[in-house]
Amino acid sequence: MKVFVVGASGALGRRLVPQLVAAGDDVTGTTTSPSKRGLVESLGAEPVVLDALDAAAVEAAVRDAAPEVVVHQATALSGGDMDFRHFDKTFAQTNRLRTQGTRNLLEAARDAGARRFVAQSFAGWPYAREGTLVKSEDDPLELNPPKGMERSLAAIRELERIVTTAEGIEGIVLRYGGFYGPGTSMAPDGEQLEAIMSRKFPVLRSGDGLMSLVHIDDAAGATALAVESGAPGIFNVVDDEPAPARDWVPVLAEQVGAKPPLRVPRWLARLLAGEAMTKMLTEGRGASNAKAKRVLGWQPRYASWRRGFAEGLG
Repeated sequence: MKVFVVGASGALGRRLVPQLVAAGDDVTGTTTSPSKRGLVESLGAEPVVLDALDAAAVEAAVRDAAPEVVVHQATALSGGDMDFRHFDKTFAQTNRLRTQGTRNLLEAARDAGARRFVAQSFAGWPYAREGTLVKSEDDPLELNPPKGMERSLAAIRELERIVTTAEGIEGIVLRYGGFYGPGTSMAPDGEQLEAIMSRKFPVLRSGDGLMSLVHIDDAAGATALAVESGAPGIFNVVDDEPAPARDWVPVLAEQVGAKPPLRVPRWLARLLAGEAMTKMLTEGRGASNAKAKRVLGWQPRYASWRRGFAEGLG
């Protein structure tokens, strides 16, 4: 089967492409950087340098590849550039990729005769901060996001809407949990782990907000399954154990030999990280992976971040 992977040189793409190749798929993988063509080729894919925001270039590249499935994993995130005090500004380019980029790729996929389109979303903060603590795909997303996150939530809503309502193609949205493991910001050379090691990642003393995590290889495995089969729709791709940062951050710190994280009150967290991040830490909801297990037949190798931190960081 021919598969077109957008963002093949990214954290998830680098773990996904080899799985597809091993399954016998003929993969074309894109990168925005000419210097990463060799990386994409080393993964087993035919490399293409592509800007997903360039509609004409997208149309030509997808037409030439003639894929049966298009996988949209393009983001513009770099851990070193993360500024949660100015959330929408930090995610501005990624939001464009989630909206205009998705429209470009979806239109090109349909024009090329692709039967399936798989796109990346997020299962963390977008869920409504009310009701049950662990959300399924049927639960509503946030209606009143924290100030400064409105555009990012709107972009996620738009991506999910246009993919799941697209005519003439099977649309699948994967809401991933927070990534950890090789190539992510939560890896031995990643920015988040470096912040934890230097005690620059404090946790709230009373932070009850949940976060769902997923190992990058498990996320890639779920994506490979969605490429091959499964009904169209939305799926949470997370591990079995949503947890507050006050639980998982100390375990991660201990695993890498760092000192325990500093514990701060809410008022100080608001000054350090901003109101949006503070609300995520105190009111955020986790996600259930029951649907992905049932429909996609997915079983994460690291069902808990506890085992994943111990065995799968590097």
